[in-house]
Amino acid sequence: MSVNLSAWIGFHVFVFIMLALDLGVFHKKDKAISVKESLYWTLAWVAMAMIFNLGVYKYMGQTEAYEFLTCYILEKSLSVDNIFVMTIIFGYFKVLPKYQHRVLFWGILGALVMRILFIVGGVSLIEKFHFILYFFGAFLIYTGIKMLLSGEAEVDPENDLVYKYSKKFFKMTPEFHGHHFFVMIDGIRHMTPLFLVLLIIESTDVIFALDSIPATLSVTKNSFVAYTSNIFAILGLRSLYFAFAGVVNLFRYLTYALSAVLVFIGVKMLIEHWYVIPTSTSLLIVIGTIGVSVLVSILIPEKKD
Repeated sequence: MSVNLSAWIGFHVFVFIMLALDLGVFHKKDKAISVKESLYWTLAWVAMAMIFNLGVYKYMGQTEAYEFLTCYILEKSLSVDNIFVMTIIFGYFKVLPKYQHRVLFWGILGALVMRILFIVGGVSLIEKFHFILYFFGAFLIYTGIKMLLSGEAEVDPENDLVYKYSKKFFKMTPEFHGHHFFVMIDGIRHMTPLFLVLLIIESTDVIFALDSIPATLSVTKNSFVAYTSNIFAILGLRSLYFAFAGVVNLFRYLTYALSAVLVFIGVKMLIEHWYVIPTSTSLLIVIGTIGVSVLVSILIPEKKD
């Protein structure tokens, strides 16, 4: 079912208003985000996503509502590895907690652009070249198996292409200058390490999108449902980061669940021509797999050397 232009505009107006309130009102001053505040904001974003899902159910239908919820949970779950990587990047560059929110805030704007390009482009490719679904399915199975074998995500900021080329083409200050991304020194604009961190986080989002977007398109071919579910998950990710970053390693079995989910989604795409798995069934499998992994991680403590 097609969505008119006013729905796209309305959604982006809502997102930009919330982002303006976030940075301009609630987090106008640089400060470290407490776990309590992070949880409040996480619950707020989840509540807004569920209210939006009710709107999808009312105006678009039950199928689209199931698809939105499945894509939202799927993207939220796959974001766990993203949180782990962001923790490494912030720690590597020694970014103070009070500046981390600002980096994640501006990272959202880049994610908005990249996700809509990836999703609309992906849907267009599938409509014109249906066989690309099999390529996406095979890629997800490969990614799931690779995740299972390699374990935790690894990142080396110094070997990142953004790190190398930004230092090559831009003058950069050796130290931070508060929350500023650029500063003027002797009449020359210099990039600060904080902007470099932002660029690296944006580049990692592109990499994670290569996994999450095909998974999303396996659930829905509706660009509006795919895009809005992804953006709601990303918006909540910023808040979830501050509550989850310190305990993400506790959910050590989650990687196995995510790899199993990716393999399942990949198989679903490959057999779609012969057998269509209902979205409601996919939703139950995704929730059940991730829920069991989290429960097992909590009940079975990690053995210490």
